[in-house]
Amino acid sequence: MTLIKSISGIRGTIGGAPGDNLTPLDAVKFASAYAIWIKENSGKSAPKVVIGRDARISGAMIQSLVQNTLIGMGCHIVDLGLSTTPTVELAVPNENADGGIILTASHNPKQWNALKLLNNKGEFLNGAEGQKILDSAEKEDFSYADVDDLGTVEVIENYIDRHIKMVLDMPVTQIDAIKAAGFKVVVDGVNSTGGIAIPALCKALGVEVVELYCDPTGHFPHNPEPLKEHLGDLCKAVKTHNAHFGITVDPDVDRLAFVDETGEMFGEEYTLVACADYILGHNKGNTVSNLSSSRALRDVTEKHGGIYYAAAVGEVNVVQKMKDQGAVIGGEGNGGIIYPDSHYGRDALVGVAMFLSLLTEKKMKVSELRASYPSYFMSKKKVQLVKGMPVDAILEDIHTQYKSEEVTSIDGIKIDFADQWVHMRKSNTEPIIRIYTEAPSQKTADDLADRFIAELEVIAQQHA
Repeated sequence: MTLIKSISGIRGTIGGAPGDNLTPLDAVKFASAYAIWIKENSGKSAPKVVIGRDARISGAMIQSLVQNTLIGMGCHIVDLGLSTTPTVELAVPNENADGGIILTASHNPKQWNALKLLNNKGEFLNGAEGQKILDSAEKEDFSYADVDDLGTVEVIENYIDRHIKMVLDMPVTQIDAIKAAGFKVVVDGVNSTGGIAIPALCKALGVEVVELYCDPTGHFPHNPEPLKEHLGDLCKAVKTHNAHFGITVDPDVDRLAFVDETGEMFGEEYTLVACADYILGHNKGNTVSNLSSSRALRDVTEKHGGIYYAAAVGEVNVVQKMKDQGAVIGGEGNGGIIYPDSHYGRDALVGVAMFLSLLTEKKMKVSELRASYPSYFMSKKKVQLVKGMPVDAILEDIHTQYKSEEVTSIDGIKIDFADQWVHMRKSNTEPIIRIYTEAPSQKTADDLADRFIAELEVIAQQHA
């Protein structure tokens, strides 16, 4: 059982002892700390906070705890109920709120939940802001509102519909062309809120939808991370139903992946590549992704005459780099699309609309679209952290060992070789070191990852 406190929020497994897991006491403590920060940041004694949640089993309990804690701190609540991360992000500025909380553990299994914290722009907090909340939670110096100053609740049940309308209203969404194309898709909603949002968006665009695991019960039918090894049922369903392609999202609908018409994965790394290809074809400019994302985005960006920039891992870092460089689109290689003309947050609904629009322009099958992009293969592995392991020192030793190569150290260590790269970093959400590699073949990528796992183990033994 685990509780992870980071600048991006608090994430943990349900049940167990306070401080070791995400228990009711922990939820109340961190909600109280966030309320203190939101009051200081807004300068208001009664700030407005938007709250939404994915469909995981613990969601209603955690929302009740968090929401009522905020009411007890004098905050006014806009309750979206079952929602998506990008929906809450859009709702914060639209409702003139001072912040927002999304109750979701993203791609983590059902025993996990989390509080993901937003500012008044509907964007994730930066490091300094997040640290203030962690420090406040540690002190537990809370002061709650008197009975006459308790907060209120406004329930808005149709915000996903509003979100869909915003996507339809984007100038880049080619509604008529999509409706005329006669697409048929299979949607795997992993029994969370993607099962509400994605089919509804597709139907609004005139797309025939076969729903797979779209009942928002929170009982995930498979590991909810949208990776190839978890999506066997979707791959089969696309072929069984003779669909043009398949769509899958994670439980809070900020990650997006596709399956082509043959039942093969389009590749989560290529979700952003395809969407960027579409946007850059209409609006020349720069792009951003994180250090662990595919080189294919750089290639496509340069093909369109733009400049590609890399950011440290983490949505807040990608967003800041996008703002700094005036990027027209960006995101993360895990299937996260960030389109500034909509909002600065990963949004699977925006990505679906872009992908459908791109297909109407290219007039090719999804497998043919994938074949038109540079072909890279990634390996994503991890090393479990041992308590007391000097991770920073170990990574610094790797840096020294490869100092003659192109090394980036803004987030862990990334080593760029001529035709391949490896990125090693501590995870912000799990007690592990992530090791991502990319190469011209899957075997080469896997071998490179295994090589660095072995090197890390040798160096770790030297530090033992």
